[in-house]
Amino acid sequence: MIGVAGAGAFGTALAVALARDGRAVRLWGRDVAGLAAGRESARLPGVRLPENVTVTAEIADLGGLEAVLLAVPMQALGGVLREAAFDAGALVACCKGVDLTALTGPAAVMAAARPKARVALLTGPSFAADIAKGLPTALTLACADDAAGERLQHLLSTPVLRLYRTTDVTGAELGGALKNVVAVAAGVVIGVGLGDSARAALMTRGYAEMVRLALALGARAETLAGLSGLGDLVLTCGSEQSRNFRFGLALGRGEAFDAGVTVEGVATARAVARLAAERGIDMPVTAMVAALVEGRIDLSSAIQSLLTRPLKAE
Repeated sequence: MIGVAGAGAFGTALAVALARDGRAVRLWGRDVAGLAAGRESARLPGVRLPENVTVTAEIADLGGLEAVLLAVPMQALGGVLREAAFDAGALVACCKGVDLTALTGPAAVMAAARPKARVALLTGPSFAADIAKGLPTALTLACADDAAGERLQHLLSTPVLRLYRTTDVTGAELGGALKNVVAVAAGVVIGVGLGDSARAALMTRGYAEMVRLALALGARAETLAGLSGLGDLVLTCGSEQSRNFRFGLALGRGEAFDAGVTVEGVATARAVARLAAERGIDMPVTAMVAALVEGRIDLSSAIQSLLTRPLKAE
């Protein structure tokens, strides 16, 4: 049996996709009485849970399973693991971000909380609604232990949910985390009316930042050019299904945004701006987003800061 911790849209979608392929799945969430009774999530209208998905509010029920997918927000990951009384064969993080306190990705957070566990990361271009509907999706499974990664790859792949593995955990983590920051910036660009050409330029320069930081932290450039980097960047910066893009869009238009919606790029921008400053790495897009969300600059100043950067070779 496979466990999924987190009954939000993405966790529920993964549970549905795996169960449709015949696996028994145990789905945990804090407030799941309605989901257990009605077998349908308000966040995925029209998608019913297959009968082989068991819904539970007791996180201890995830103990002893072959693998548990951790589909909880990045900033909540450490807390969930510290309070959770369960052990599993493998822990697979499905969140994308950098922890504000530790300034690390999910793999280090999992390893600190569960030193003996095999840890892996599931990331890449995907929307929960597409996965839940059974639409073809390709993701990256990152695991430092390639043999363990191969076992997880076969355990978690389905005919329409295809996983490609890598041992470059750092690259996969940073690709997934940093593309959210660039997506917020892309949303701002469209929100203020700068147009699609400006968005393309922003994405390109944002991608250069992603690679710059990733290489400095020991990642491989080809990982950033794959599903977990460039692939996810293209998806997230180009669709209003992306929470990060929608948040930036609202910011650019001066509109309110639902405070109950997790926007991973906000905390990640703040964490990465600190990390980049400590290491002396130039990341102007990230710095602009961090300053915006922290209220240190206004929108016009943020845009001007990017448009007035010195001319140089690409």
